[in-house]
Amino acid sequence: MKESISVFEMLKIGVGPSSSHTLGPWRAAERFLVELKQEDLLDKVMAVKIDLYGSLSLTGKGHATDLAVMLGLSGQDPEYIPIENITGIVTSIKNNSQLLFNNQVHITFDPEKDIVFNRNFLPFHANGLTFTAFTADKEFKSTFYSIGGGFIIKEEADKANEKIAKKTAFPFPLDDAKQLLEYCTSQNKLISEIVLENEKSLRNEVEIDRELIRIWTTMLECMYTGCRTEGFLPGGLNVRRRAFDMHRNLIGEAHFNNPQEWLESIRKTEVKFRQILKWVSCFALAVNEVNASLGRVVTAPTNGSAGVIPAVLMYYMVIENHQADEKKVKQFLLVAGVIGSIFKKGSTISAAMGGCQAEIGVSSAMAAAALCEVMGGTPDQVLMAAEIAMEHHLGLTCDPIGGLVQIPCIERNTMGAVKAINAAELAMETDAKNAKVSLDKVIDTMWKTARDMNSKYKETSEGGLAVTVNMADC
Repeated sequence: MKESISVFEMLKIGVGPSSSHTLGPWRAAERFLVELKQEDLLDKVMAVKIDLYGSLSLTGKGHATDLAVMLGLSGQDPEYIPIENITGIVTSIKNNSQLLFNNQVHITFDPEKDIVFNRNFLPFHANGLTFTAFTADKEFKSTFYSIGGGFIIKEEADKANEKIAKKTAFPFPLDDAKQLLEYCTSQNKLISEIVLENEKSLRNEVEIDRELIRIWTTMLECMYTGCRTEGFLPGGLNVRRRAFDMHRNLIGEAHFNNPQEWLESIRKTEVKFRQILKWVSCFALAVNEVNASLGRVVTAPTNGSAGVIPAVLMYYMVIENHQADEKKVKQFLLVAGVIGSIFKKGSTISAAMGGCQAEIGVSSAMAAAALCEVMGGTPDQVLMAAEIAMEHHLGLTCDPIGGLVQIPCIERNTMGAVKAINAAELAMETDAKNAKVSLDKVIDTMWKTARDMNSKYKETSEGGLAVTVNMADC
């Protein structure tokens, strides 16, 4: 039995642009502070060095990995730090060559020298980073691996992780889609109901409801912000934000006081098929433009694919079902979360391990399954929707130009969202008993494809569009 993964581990609130290259290293830095405290070294640290390896090194600059580790070592939390404070903190560190370590004491720190980008890969995982703290008489090292979706692990912690998994076992433990469907059949429950029972073993229902709505509220605010922000994205590619113009063309010059008012206004808008495609694309673009600007997003299951699930959920609420309420939102997120966890257990959600099929492909499958259930699909149709969505993302590479989560990453979210809607509709019109390919088979195929894929196409910016398109020409 693999680890028990909560929905709230698959859907995390954090800062862009990348879950594996920003959120993961940020969390690793926070974990390093905890280890130093456990070793009674936290108050004795005089200097610190960070070594980045593999994909973290090759695309770390474009993914703000260097900023993430500085913010983490400064004692800032990615879930709660005011976004407007990020630039000031980073600028202060660079200008003064000092870091407010653990938000308590200033230590000498020069990012140009103390953050080392090593091109070589560590054997355990493509995303490795090592922290070294120096005191007056010793040094303390710790290596972490950012394995996608903001998850971090230590190589030597495998056995400890197994013990934790057993300790927090769900009432309906599952490793694959087949087990999930068996529970639904034997218990006569929807997938969301099985997932809710598992979540109730970790926290009470009031907390579950509150956190699910907090996730949705963050998604909604992200779409609202992206649709109302114009200009160019940072990083040097001079990518113009498109959600602002697309939104204005769809809704006109209307002004809104808050995201909820905005949502209700769109619900009242008459939408034709072509406009549906534009609205869904607009929602997805908005999220990932915010993500590319170091904004706050929900990792779903990664930051690079953060726009798919909000776009599909928004589609359901404002176009498909105008009466959809918070109950449907929670149902949608519970299904999306468990599908993501099955992919994580059976394959990967890290582009550095599996290419973009592990990000956009998984997010599309999560969204397709969730949409299928809230539209009335049976559990086997829900799993079929996820299978269809992933089947048509197999082999998708990760080749970001300039190491930035912009081209082709932002547009790919629009494609993943539209495919998810289509997959859900296909599943709803199909007797799942006639399906030739199961979700588990597709997940297995995805993992085999990931292992066969050339490393140039795994978030290294050493192949594909990243080398075909000259950044200087942008």
